[in-house]
Amino acid sequence: MNLITWRGSKNPILRYLIAVPLTWLMLIPIIIADIFVEIYHRVAFPIYGIQYVKRSQYIRIMDREKLPYLLWYEKIGCAYCGYINGWLHYASTIAGRTESYFCAISHLEIRGYIPSEHEKSFLKYGDEAALKKRYFMHDLKYGKEVK
Repeated sequence: MNLITWRGSKNPILRYLIAVPLTWLMLIPIIIADIFVEIYHRVAFPIYGIQYVKRSQYIRIMDREKLPYLLWYEKIGCAYCGYINGWLHYASTIAGRTESYFCAISHLEIRGYIPSEHEKSFLKYGDEAALKKRYFMHDLKYGKEVK
């Protein structure tokens, strides 16, 4: 495979000149978001009594560099993908635990909606009695005054 036939493109150099900078620019907002999500995670989770999410279980950066058949720039790309995709999964898990703590109501099932993994244990949409029971049990668990 050479650059001329890469993915059927007639001008792969142009594709790279446009796509590569945009791909790497995504690193900036992800790093900024990473800082803010981590501050939230470390400060708010203990206050709410939510268990921490272990970062190392989601983000892998250096494992693919050990593969001898990858070129140096492929290893850099693998580190990029390991961080970005791992962080997105990590942040999604933090958001999911937050949603589970505060809400835990399933979304209305509309065609095309794909629920996340953590939503599968949520209360059925429209089940008011189950929600009231959940909040009562939640208040007992976290020592809030039960009415």
